[in-house]
Amino acid sequence: MRWYDSDVAYSFRRSPVAIAAALVALVCLLCAAFAGWVAPHNPLDLSTLELSDARLPPVWLDDGSWKYPLGTDDQGRDILSAVIYGSRISLVVGLVSVLLSVVLGVALGLVAGFRGGWVDGLLMRLCDVMLSFPAILIALLIAGVGRAVFPQAPESLAFGVLILSIALSGWVQYARTVRGATMVERGKEYVQAARVTGVAPLAIMHRHVLPNVLGPVMVLATIQVATAIITEATLSFLGVGAPPTSPSLGTLIRVGNDYLFSGEWWITIFPGVMLVLIALSVNLLGDWLRDALNPKLRG
Repeated sequence: MRWYDSDVAYSFRRSPVAIAAALVALVCLLCAAFAGWVAPHNPLDLSTLELSDARLPPVWLDDGSWKYPLGTDDQGRDILSAVIYGSRISLVVGLVSVLLSVVLGVALGLVAGFRGGWVDGLLMRLCDVMLSFPAILIALLIAGVGRAVFPQAPESLAFGVLILSIALSGWVQYARTVRGATMVERGKEYVQAARVTGVAPLAIMHRHVLPNVLGPVMVLATIQVATAIITEATLSFLGVGAPPTSPSLGTLIRVGNDYLFSGEWWITIFPGVMLVLIALSVNLLGDWLRDALNPKLRG
């Protein structure tokens, strides 16, 4: 009940856009989490594929079938089931990579802002170097090198390389944000009092400074989830993302792109619509959270 009566909850209840975005994101998340129960078919089970059903249109078009409501791809795989399973892979990769970026960026930002001096200078120059390269180029390079070094790697390692590549391209923004907030907090009286009483620097950063700099991190992380999902889709579209045997939304879009101009538009359109829905709903939630946590931006 305390959260329900808070300013953030009140702002959420007063924002139809935030409620609609939360509902869309929740539906996508639940469908992805319970794909085995929600999806009408298992697109990862090759024994269930029927090539005779390849490239069937959606049910509302001629030759469509209720067995495949959104049609099938070139292998006879149900598009609806493939989209549900593909969104699960995209969401897992996006959420885990953002979590790793947050942990790395917040830790380095705290150290840089609290210690200052040559430590701060070294970490900020590293951030400048990372920012001089496009994030997608860094992720593409790491993912490509990982695939070249471990060509016969199992799927778990391939997903690990993919998550690591996205995480290493996204930690810089958290580090710079936390570093700036930490430099403000370290000069306040409660930090000075903790130092005078002999509290260790690590304890001060963990107990006192960290809780006061998490607000901007939460907003940034929410928006970066959508960015990470789009980055994963881009890498998969380029062929260096998710393995072909476990297709994500980006892989499905790449497969359907070969048939887009021959009339089988549904193979690529529906995975693309799912990707847009996820990214848009998360971005809208991030915008609402930014306004809710900043009283100056409240209407």
